[in-house]
Amino acid sequence: MNILIFGPNGSGKGTQGAVVQKRYGVPHIETGVIFRENINKGTELGNKAKEFIDRGELVPDGITVPMILNRLRQVDCKSGWLLDGFPRNLVQAEALWKALHEAGMKLDYVIEIVLDREIAKKRIMGRRLCATDNNHPNNIFIDAIKPAEKDGKLVCRVCGCDKLTARADDQDEAAIDKRHGIYYDEKSGTLAAVNDFKARVKVLEVDGAPGVKEVSLALLAKLG
Repeated sequence: MNILIFGPNGSGKGTQGAVVQKRYGVPHIETGVIFRENINKGTELGNKAKEFIDRGELVPDGITVPMILNRLRQVDCKSGWLLDGFPRNLVQAEALWKALHEAGMKLDYVIEIVLDREIAKKRIMGRRLCATDNNHPNNIFIDAIKPAEKDGKLVCRVCGCDKLTARADDQDEAAIDKRHGIYYDEKSGTLAAVNDFKARVKVLEVDGAPGVKEVSLALLAKLG
C-alpha cells in the first residue's frame, strides 16, 4: 500500500503516520530524513542538494523528486510506503505524480488530516515539555492531555513533575503563521496539492479535531 499523508503543523500528522506504519508494516518515509541521509552519505544527489542548502536556497524539484524515488525503490518499500513531508505545493505535486507514473509506482491513497488553522496554531503553542521526560504528552489546549494542576500550578499529567516548559519555536507566532500560510494556501500551496490529488486518486479526509485515539480509529477505519 503506497500512501501520501498531509496535515498542518499541529495536526498530529507524525503520530498518525506512526499508527499507519505499525498497522500496515510499511516504512514511514520523511523527506527531511532523506535529505540528511543523502548529504551524510555524500551521494551525487545529496552533494547537489547541499550546494543549494549551503546557499540558503530551496533544493530544486529536479533533485528532490529523484532522491525520493530512489528511497521508494529500496527493498524495505517493496510492500508499500508512507511518504510524509512532500509535496508542499502544487508544482511539486504535479512533478511527483509524473515521476511516480513514469517509474510505474502506483499511489493508492492520500490521507488528509483536516484541522482548522486556528486550532492547529493553538495546539502548537500549547505544547509543554516535562523536565523529567519530554515524551510525556502535555498540551494546555487539548483536553485529553491537559497538564494536571497542583497547588495552583500546572504539573505533568503523567508523572506530576512541576517543571513544564514551552519550546521557543512553539511560541514563535510569525514562524508558525509562515508555515501555516504555505500549508493552507489553496491556490499554490499544500492544500492546492491535496486538491490536485483529489482528481487523480482516492483522498481520505480525517477530522483532526478529536483526540489522538479517535483520529486513529477513524483513519484506520477508512483505510480498511
